[in-house]
Amino acid sequence: MTVQLANRLMMKHLRLIVAVAEHTQLTIAAQALGMTQPAASRMLAEAEAQVGAPLFERNARGMVLTDVGEALARRARNVLDEIADAAEEVERLRTGRGGLVRIGAVTGAAVGYVVPAIRQLKRLAPDVEVHVDVSTSEELIGGLIAQRHDMVMARIPPGVPSGALALHRAAGERVHLVARADNPAAGRGPVALTDLIDQEWVMQGPGAPIRRAIEEALLAQGSPLPRNVINTTSLLMTLALLRDPETLTVVSQEVALLLTGARTDLVILPMRDPVLVAPYSLVTLRERRLSPVAATCRDLIKALVAAA
Repeated sequence: MTVQLANRLMMKHLRLIVAVAEHTQLTIAAQALGMTQPAASRMLAEAEAQVGAPLFERNARGMVLTDVGEALARRARNVLDEIADAAEEVERLRTGRGGLVRIGAVTGAAVGYVVPAIRQLKRLAPDVEVHVDVSTSEELIGGLIAQRHDMVMARIPPGVPSGALALHRAAGERVHLVARADNPAAGRGPVALTDLIDQEWVMQGPGAPIRRAIEEALLAQGSPLPRNVINTTSLLMTLALLRDPETLTVVSQEVALLLTGARTDLVILPMRDPVLVAPYSLVTLRERRLSPVAATCRDLIKALVAAA
């Protein structure tokens, strides 16, 4: 009987039961649903036949729910509310006003492009859920291929076939040195990398593009590489290490401006010879169709890249 009732009671029955319970008059309920009174009467009789018990009692005040009707009306309201919520969620997903976006980015791209894009996206779609993973290019491209990310801003590691990837190249990064304002090299004008060899360096691990660019610049000048190096990709750890006046870090321009923009204790050390890093790209899977909101996010990042 329970399964039969669930199969036979339709949405139209539930809407009518709720409407009659709210208005207590069949005629008014029918008008609210855009039905004629005879059609509403037949539909209510059909619902009561399916349930096998009266749902309403008729008296001088109108139509009052029976105990069975009260139980069914309460559940019907819940069902209709869930359907309305589901319809709204589907509409947000369909139009790109809601849903989930998963973005991966190297640190400089996260600061320079992903954060501004998220701000714009949130203004367009406040309900969207955004996940951002900041990591190395190798980790990010692997996550993209495994479909853990909708898009990434990264460099293509050697050996990764690019045929399945769609790329929108960004501008190259300029390397900056950040240190405390009381660092021995601060305030002396442009510094040479070779003058900083004996300080403590905070850098990403061996092979990271910015570190590789610094090492190549030092080797080109015939200089040894720094021996006192702490490897980390964490900005929080980097900030903690920069409490020492003889510690410096190597970061992208976007990150350098972020670290020093609201602080007086950190400064950018001007470099005598600029060091540039090969550009990263906005990368998606060529054959993967993005959700509307993820496609909107991708387009916002592409616009920022083009503007830069």
